[in-house]
Amino acid sequence: RPLRPSPSKMAASKDVAHKYSILLPTYEERDNLPIIVWLIVDAFTKSKLNYEVIIIDDASPDGTLEVAKDLQKIYGEDKILLRPREGKLGLGTAYVHGIKHATGDFIIIMDADMSHHPKFIAQFVEKQKEQNYDIVTGTRYVTGGGVWGWDLKRKLISATANYVADTLLGLGVTDLTGSFRLYKKSVLEALINANKSKGYAFQMEMIVRARQLNFSIAEVPVTFVDRLFGASKLRMKDIIEYGTGILGFMTEL
Repeated sequence: RPLRPSPSKMAASKDVAHKYSILLPTYEERDNLPIIVWLIVDAFTKSKLNYEVIIIDDASPDGTLEVAKDLQKIYGEDKILLRPREGKLGLGTAYVHGIKHATGDFIIIMDADMSHHPKFIAQFVEKQKEQNYDIVTGTRYVTGGGVWGWDLKRKLISATANYVADTLLGLGVTDLTGSFRLYKKSVLEALINANKSKGYAFQMEMIVRARQLNFSIAEVPVTFVDRLFGASKLRMKDIIEYGTGILGFMTEL
């Protein structure tokens, strides 16, 4: 009678079967892109997980796409996929575009500006396995998480904005503006279809819709580091959109 593999070997076999697609929207990230891609490749090589990086560049005028093409030559077309667009169309639509080309069972979204360190990806994967969570989101606002490179005023504004939003909406997620997350692919597709926001309120609405659709959510503490190169893309209209988004979602929940 054939021997059954041990549970540990069965789990290992199952892990190998999973593939992770990293969606990396870019706009003027020429200096950051080589570093973040190297760190992603290093993280997945160490964890021995199957992966692909999908770079979605929005017609960056600084030559970001040319840098991405060089990275593709270095790491291979099977690992670095280029899916550029013809203009700056927004973060939400970048994910819509990227997921169409993703072949992974899980989708990881993160920023290309070095604010999200790929070393946390392994923790996301392990947390997801614990109870087969639909979503694992990084948070700056629990023990073990934090922010580096911001002054006290900006830290207080961000922490307060997230606390107020979570309190008013009752979502049970401490970092609603965070954009470092792992999704089951089918879950992300469902949320994108339900999502109406395309700008700064996009990430918050993803959690709102996830709660409405009864998807399970877990958090992992992460350290956010302010960008090393380039300028922050947060604008006053983004802050206004966030505030009006909270008021709108309160009428739905």
